[in-house]
Amino acid sequence: MRRLSARSAPRLLTALSILVLAGCVTRLPPPPVVRTGDAVVDDRAELAAALPRDRVLWEYRLGAATLRRGQDDEARARLDDALAQAASTLAAAGSAEAANARKLFSRESEKPFVGEPYECIMAGFYRGILYWRDGEPDNARALFRSGEFTDSDTVDNKYAGDWVLLDYLDGLATAKLHGDGTDALARARKSSAHPLPDYDLQANVLLFVEYGRGPQKYAAGQYGEQLHFRTTPSQAVSARLEVAGRTVGLAPWDDLNYQATTRGGRVMDHILGNKAVFKQGANAAGDVALTAAAVAAENARRETSHVVTDPNGRQHVVTETKTSEGAENTALALGAFGLVAKLAGAATQPVADTRTWDNLPQYLSFAALRLTPGEYPATLTFYDTAGQLLRARTQTFTISVPAAPAALTVAAPAPRDLVVFRSEVPN
Repeated sequence: MRRLSARSAPRLLTALSILVLAGCVTRLPPPPVVRTGDAVVDDRAELAAALPRDRVLWEYRLGAATLRRGQDDEARARLDDALAQAASTLAAAGSAEAANARKLFSRESEKPFVGEPYECIMAGFYRGILYWRDGEPDNARALFRSGEFTDSDTVDNKYAGDWVLLDYLDGLATAKLHGDGTDALARARKSSAHPLPDYDLQANVLLFVEYGRGPQKYAAGQYGEQLHFRTTPSQAVSARLEVAGRTVGLAPWDDLNYQATTRGGRVMDHILGNKAVFKQGANAAGDVALTAAAVAAENARRETSHVVTDPNGRQHVVTETKTSEGAENTALALGAFGLVAKLAGAATQPVADTRTWDNLPQYLSFAALRLTPGEYPATLTFYDTAGQLLRARTQTFTISVPAAPAALTVAAPAPRDLVVFRSEVPN
């Protein structure tokens, strides 16, 4: 093995420093979009200007905004593309073990956005609503089941998914497709804090309602490595629909603030531990190595003194400095390791990814109704914790139930369910 010389050490340290810092170049963000106040217009502009790593985030947001506007074609396109990109990113991450080391030296926000589990689930939930609206409850059920899978621990089986509507709608779709939805209904009732009705297979109007503002992300901890959620309780905590002389209660069956901060009912500790530990370990190792290098350097150069007699018979004390090549090489090697460790610690970016799908609701609700064909004026009202009406949030609209075909044939199948989606969430 070749020894490290004093001449080669600076070049080695420079090369190692370059390797460590090579992945730390930060690209400049695109210029900010000039916002108009129209959520759909602004989100389209943000998506057009977004870096590739942020496209899924803006497609999530735009999908929700256009669904609320009744612009179903664009909502489908945006959600389909976002779900496909997220699936591709997750598949690539699962097979790219060689990239794990590189991930230590890049910020979480530099990676393609996929979202926390609750965000991925909501993308599928919205797309499922659109599938059901299009007369495809089987495809809707597939996405609701995918959400259940996402919210469950399938490796260690430490927790099971506990989204109420995912299970309830899974069972309802199964029952409408002439299957047995009782197991899914039982799971939904186990997770729900509110009574859930039996399935009415004659119900032809499905009402989805969302209200409140969902969770927002922020970073905490010594290095900003802890991902936390800011959850502001919604002023609206329940809703009611008045239609055709009936009043239908709309309880908050699912709470996204709860789903963001728990798994299977247990509070989660959101810490990017590997990076934080690596940063601490690298800094500590660097300190130790540099200190050891200083000691080794001191030991490499030893001074010795002895008395000599000159030709005139006079005695003198002579000091000699001797250099140990082995100790010097050790000092250089320790110094190189210490510097690289400190550089690696500085380059490691443990900061949590706080990119947030920020126009999600807090609460999700649902009702299934039987209405004969016709036009039905409807009023949707929202209420606070004291049961007081939030008058400014009242919505009035018309439910238009189409007539059934005269005869059920292959060309004229049974009419699809009418899916109504209403949101109290400002875009």
